[in-house]
Parts: sequence; C-alpha cells; structure tokens
Amino acid sequence: MTSSPDSGTDAETLIVTERRAWVSLVLTGLIIGTAFIAVYVGLQRSPQPSHLPIAVVGEQLATAAHAGLGDAVAVTQVASAEEGGALVRGGDAIAVLDATSPSTLKLDYAGAGGFSESGAARQLVAGLASKAGATVQENDIVPLASYDSRGLSAFYVVFGVTLSSFVLAQGLTAATAKVRLRHRLYAMGGFAVAIGLIAATVAGPIYGSLTAPFPLLALSLILLSAASAFTTKALGAWLGPAGIGLAVLTLTTIGNATSGATIGVDLLPGWAQAISAKLPPGAAVRAVNNFGYFNGSHTLVPLAVLATWFLAGLGFVLLRQRTARLPRKAAR
Repeated sequence: MTSSPDSGTDAETLIVTERRAWVSLVLTGLIIGTAFIAVYVGLQRSPQPSHLPIAVVGEQLATAAHAGLGDAVAVTQVASAEEGGALVRGGDAIAVLDATSPSTLKLDYAGAGGFSESGAARQLVAGLASKAGATVQENDIVPLASYDSRGLSAFYVVFGVTLSSFVLAQGLTAATAKVRLRHRLYAMGGFAVAIGLIAATVAGPIYGSLTAPFPLLALSLILLSAASAFTTKALGAWLGPAGIGLAVLTLTTIGNATSGATIGVDLLPGWAQAISAKLPPGAAVRAVNNFGYFNGSHTLVPLAVLATWFLAGLGFVLLRQRTARLPRKAAR
C-alpha cells in the first residue's frame, strides 16, 4: 500500500504547524520572564529622587533647599508649617520643612507616601542639615496603617486582583468556541464585582491593612479587575496568543512594577514616571492610597483611567465580534 504525495505534504505541514506552535509558546514565555526580571530588578537597582515634592517654609529656607538639593526635589514655598502640613495631608507634598531655630530644622513627612519617597525626603534633608551644622526633628504626620508596616499591602492587593482578572480573561479567550460572548462578558463583569468585594473585605475590615472607606476601596478594585479582564480579552480577541502576551507585559509586569507601590513614583526613571498613572495598576494604587491616607484627594483621575481601560476593552471586544460576523453574512 502506497501513500499519495498529497498525504506526505499534509503530514509535513502538520509537523511544521506543531513546531511553530510550541516554539512560539516557548519564545513568549522567555520574553515575558526576561521582561519581568529586567523591569522589576532594574527599577530596584539604584532609584534616585527626581523632583520629589517638598514644601518649605519661608523664602530663605526655600532658596537654600533648592540650591542644596537641586533637581532631586521640587520645592514649594509656603508661608507656614500649617500650610505645608495641609499639602502633605492632601498628597501634594511628601514633606514640609521648617526652621524652628538657627540650628534646628523640623521635617513633617507622610510615611504613607511610601518608604522610598519618605525615606528619600528624610535622607535629603539630613544631608542638607549636616552641611549647615543643624539638627533635624522628624515627625510622621500621615503614618501607614499599623497593619501595613512596610507599606506594601496596596501592591499585593492590586497585583492579586490584576493577576486573577488576567487569568480569567485568558481562560475565557481560550474557551471562545464553547462559551457565548455574552456569557463571557457576564463572567468577567460578575468576577470583577466579586473579587473587588472580596479583596476589599480581606485587606480592609478583616486585616486592617488598607484604610480607605470600604465602598471606595471596593469600587477601585472592581474597576481595576474590569479594566484588567476586558483589556486582556480585547487584546486576545484581536491579536490571539500575542495579545495575551502583550497583556501580561502591559498589566502584570510593567503596570505593577511602575505602579509606585514598591518604589515611589518620584524615584522611578523618566519613562516609568510617564506611564505609571496611565496603566490600571498605577491608577488603582493611587486611588487606594489617596482614599485611605490623603482625604480622597486626586482620585477622580485614577478612577477615570480605570473606567477608560474597562470601557475601551469592552468596546474592542464588541467591535471584534461584529467584524467577525461580517464575512459570514457576506458569504451567504
């Protein structure tokens, strides 16, 4: 019994297709793993403050701070320590510096702004005082929650919500042939509400690690989940496996690494500062921290960013479904 030339060609084509399939998966995994390590480890190497916002009382001290610290700080001159303290409590400055005597500087800072940012402010002011032969009195006027001693709870919560939402969207994308579109959309929407409420409950009332009011904390995390899931679904629908890989790089890798939760935004390199607040994890970290520590100031923009990613993802998923139907209608 002999095989036809066509059967041999088909077998070779099948082998090539299979090889391409596993090679592309291996390459995607290597790219994602390399990017994850490079971004996270790279940002930790030697973070340097750039335009760290500090309020300084009085023209003379403000001039000295600007001259002594240069571009490491962005000095905002204020008339009194109370005015500077209001900027700190509103999240507009990481610290306020005042000269209480010729040999004493007083630094009121926001520990809730993150260890890296508040630590950088304290270190810079200590160096400035040392050059002037002065001492520094420090006071944390916006401290972290007692059950968030390292200030990392926001990072872990945001990372967990982002990752779980991505995994769900990835699975639903793979199950396109088995699950109708509306059921996939319902699943992602329902999951966003569920994971947002669960994460807010665990990190808020149960553990006391995040101090934002529960409804606002839950809203922020629900929008984060929706933004992550629907963006992943849209990228997968339009680009296939490459879109899923792009979602990993954008959301779980670059987005979380540049969110400002582990390294303060003002200590990130320029490219990371430029995208930090525009990606869902960075927007969520800002919303959670601002609701929890800074009287809810500057939260409209982060919530709008999350809502925009969610709605854009939903829109592109629906658009993809519509464009897929057109060829079928034309063929009838």
